Amino acid sequence: MKSLVVDMHTPLGTALDNIKSSMSASRKVVELFYDVLSPYSWLGFEVLCRYKNVWNIDLRLRPTLLSGIMQGSGNKPPGLVPNKFLYMAKDLGRSARYFDVPLVTPADVAHVMFVKGSLSAMRLLTAVSEKDLGQETRVEKLSRELWMRIWNRDEDITQPASLSEAALKAGISRQEVEELLQIITSQPIKDKLKSTTQEAMNHGAFGLPMTVCHISGKPEMFFGSDRFELMAHCIGEKWVGPQPMASRL
Repeated sequence: MKSLVVDMHTPLGTALDNIKSSMSASRKVVELFYDVLSPYSWLGFEVLCRYKNVWNIDLRLRPTLLSGIMQGSGNKPPGLVPNKFLYMAKDLGRSARYFDVPLVTPADVAHVMFVKGSLSAMRLLTAVSEKDLGQETRVEKLSRELWMRIWNRDEDITQPASLSEAALKAGISRQEVEELLQIITSQPIKDKLKSTTQEAMNHGAFGLPMTVCHISGKPEMFFGSDRFELMAHCIGEKWVGPQPMASRL
């Protein structure tokens, strides 16, 4: 293990940078593959965002296309299996209360999920993610705003005007929003979303959310938003419930 003793001949700023670099290198990389069309992804997203400054992790948000995962894995959406659909309707309500996420099911959830989809929204998130490499703040804010539009206020996210409004609320300037909307149909953005979706498939994804924890060079995959206790055990951290900061008070 490298010593963090500061050399008195090293400038203070450089020494602090070296310490930060050493600490960063010891952080475990945790990737969250998600789609804003998935309500369970929202639950997992909010919990991991709360824990990113509690656990010793480097959280990386990976916008992914749920429809691509379902098609590629041969899985069936819960809505196509009657008993699964009935279960999900109840489970989402109690999960939203437990995780303290303001999730409200859209009036015509089948139309939202199976007709409208989230392709443009996920391309927009991909474009922001590509532009802000290494900086997750705007991706986090935009993801949350898109979830609020679908899974809280029952608003459309398929139209450019809706995407523009979501991006503006996430703190992206109007000029940049216009630029982003111009490139979401470009081949590089299409290819990046496809490659991220394929990467999730390569990890064994069959639905979303999927979290991949990189432990000693080995990826460990966790599906869904109910594996946080096991995830914590695997990365050597402690699960203290859905509101970690409240548990510290």
